[in-house]
Amino acid sequence: MPTARRATACLLARVGGVRILFDCGEGAQRQMQRSTGLVHIDEIYLTHYHADHYLGLPGLLKTYDLQARERPLRIVGPRGLQGLFSVLGRIFGKLSYDVELVEVAEGAAVRHDGFEVRPFEVNHRMRALGYALVEDERPGRFDPDAAARLGVRPGPDFGRLQAGEAVEGADGSVSPDQVMGSARPGRKVVISGDTAPCEMTRVAAHEAELLVHDASFADEEIARAAETGHSTGRQAAELAAEAGVKLLTLVHISSRYDVRDVLAEAREVFPNAEAPRDFDVVEIPLPERGEPSLIENGARARAPA
Repeated sequence: MPTARRATACLLARVGGVRILFDCGEGAQRQMQRSTGLVHIDEIYLTHYHADHYLGLPGLLKTYDLQARERPLRIVGPRGLQGLFSVLGRIFGKLSYDVELVEVAEGAAVRHDGFEVRPFEVNHRMRALGYALVEDERPGRFDPDAAARLGVRPGPDFGRLQAGEAVEGADGSVSPDQVMGSARPGRKVVISGDTAPCEMTRVAAHEAELLVHDASFADEEIARAAETGHSTGRQAAELAAEAGVKLLTLVHISSRYDVRDVLAEAREVFPNAEAPRDFDVVEIPLPERGEPSLIENGARARAPA
C-alpha cells in the first residue's frame, strides 16, 4: 500500500525514444510529475488486475485527455483487460485519443523496432504475467584491417559490408562474415510482477542484465509468501543466482518491514541486489560497455526545469 514516501507498482522503461510503463499503481502520474515530468507514455503493460497495479490508470488517462493528447496509447495485459476497461471507462469517460487494448498470452511477443516485449506466465493468486523486454542481436564488430587485407576500398564499401552486403575485393567477392565478428546480444530486462518463485521467471531471466522481482516478504514469513503467491527477498535472490542475472532489484516489499532487512537477506545469497526507492534509476549500458548500475534519485536529478 502507498506510504508518504512510496507509491505502489509502477516502472518506467525508456528504450531509445520509446517510453513504456509496466503497471500503473495509485499515484503514478503524481510521481511522474515529481520526477520525469508527465511524459506521454507510448505503451502500458499490466501484469495482473489487483488494484495496486492499475488504480493509477483512470487519472493518468484523463490527464492526458485534458492535455489534448492526440497520438494513440496501447495498453497490454492478460485476458480480462477488455472487462477491466468496461468498468474503468465509467470513471474517465470519453477520451480525445485512441486507446488500443491488447490481451496477450504467454509466448505472444509484442514486436517493436529493435526489441520485443515477451509475456510469460507467473505464479500468483490470479492470472498474471511477467514481461521480458529483449533487444535484438546486434551485428558483430567490423574489422577494417581485415577488409583492407582483402582489398576492399575504404569508404562506401566498408559501410555496405557492415550492412550485410557483399562487395568486391582484390581477389573477388568479399562477404560480411569475412570481416565481421560474431553477433552480439542485446540487453534484457525482466519484470516479474507479483509472483511466487517459478521456473518460467527463471527461464525468462536467463542472463538478463536486470531482473525486477517481487520481494513482498522476509524469510520469517515464507509460508505466508507461498499462501499469497508472493516471494521473499531471499527467494528472489536464489532465482537471480540460478538465472545468472547481472543485477537484481527487489520491489513490492511490504510496508511492515524495514526494507534494509529484506535486502540484507537477499544479499546473503546474491550480493548484487538492490531495493530501489521511488525515483531511483537503473542505467543499463550495452554489455561491452559495462555493468548495470543503480543511480539513487536519478529520475529527480534529471527532471526537466
